[in-house]
Amino acid sequence: KMCSAVGACLNHSIFRVHAAGEHAALHRQRSLPHRPPVIPLVARMADQNTSGTPAMTEREASRLDKFKQLLAGPNTDLEELRKLSWSGIPRQVRPITWKLLSGYLPANAERRESVLQRKRQEYFGFIQQYYDSRNDEHHQDTYRQIHIDIPRTNPLIPLFQQASVQEIFERILFIWAIRHPASGYVQGINDLVTPFFVVYVFEYIEEEVENFDVSSLQEEALRNIEADSFWCMSKLLDGIQDNYTFAQPGIQKKVKALEELVSRIDESVHRHMHHYEVEYLQFAFRWMNNLLMRELPLRCTIRLWDTYQAEPEGFSHFHLYVCAAFLVRWRKEILEERDFQGLMILLQNLPTMHWGNEEVSVLLAEAYRLKFAFADAPNHYKR
Repeated sequence: KMCSAVGACLNHSIFRVHAAGEHAALHRQRSLPHRPPVIPLVARMADQNTSGTPAMTEREASRLDKFKQLLAGPNTDLEELRKLSWSGIPRQVRPITWKLLSGYLPANAERRESVLQRKRQEYFGFIQQYYDSRNDEHHQDTYRQIHIDIPRTNPLIPLFQQASVQEIFERILFIWAIRHPASGYVQGINDLVTPFFVVYVFEYIEEEVENFDVSSLQEEALRNIEADSFWCMSKLLDGIQDNYTFAQPGIQKKVKALEELVSRIDESVHRHMHHYEVEYLQFAFRWMNNLLMRELPLRCTIRLWDTYQAEPEGFSHFHLYVCAAFLVRWRKEILEERDFQGLMILLQNLPTMHWGNEEVSVLLAEAYRLKFAFADAPNHYKR
């Protein structure tokens, strides 16, 4: 309970800090009714290293060809697909690649269509069976919390403010929660649907997604996106469910492990935070609970997840090294802060809004180096 309370309290105070800025941005957008809203930099989905969508470089075209060749065979070599995906998946093949890497789709091409059909039917079977119970006494608290959290998910991206999109998220999260009573719904899980939803929308559209009106999609396409997002989010959560069970023991352990790891790799940062009485739980709870999604633009999370799905235990284990690399990436700024409040404001508002693929690639390379540096000791967080 205590940790959930800490999480709720942290999330609440963090939300207040962001809410004012978001409210102002939304207010500005609403005052321009005749044009699509101007998307703030932090919420833009195109990678910031590219202006619009220029012609592909030769290297990118050759990588896309490699993916297409690998995906065209009767049995996809998943090991090869992982190796190729580690350094980023081209947008055109990301939907199928994510479905294969998460284990949702079989490697055998012939079986894929029937698996998709079966799983999509199964999901909508759950909706028929369970969704009406959302107003029952023993489920209404769960549903109410989901209903409150969803409008707060990516408030700067108009796509997620559409009623039909919010209803999709409500169904996905409610069904997941009542099928996983050990954890039920916990704040933070709502963020984890978003990358899947965006990537699977790209399967059906060419244009920018931020202002895309989902009502222009055929109903079947929207149902497919919903079911596929549900199953892939479920696969992800299967690997990190102890993050969300009672008292969130997985997060407690991972934050402790992060602290041990940082004390080994950058003692001056560790000592500096200790000196000003900054507890790792105060900022890194959210890094674990939301898989860094609140710290990075969504385009960066999607790129990060290419690698997480290519790494064995990417979301549960490799994420720890990414968090350590991410913290140390700001060492100069951290060491310049000379009091508790300054450090907390910095750590809860790290300046990543301009980040794109390049910054994420550097972060991942550093995380990989750390993982290797400590791989020789099974208890490498222990001093």
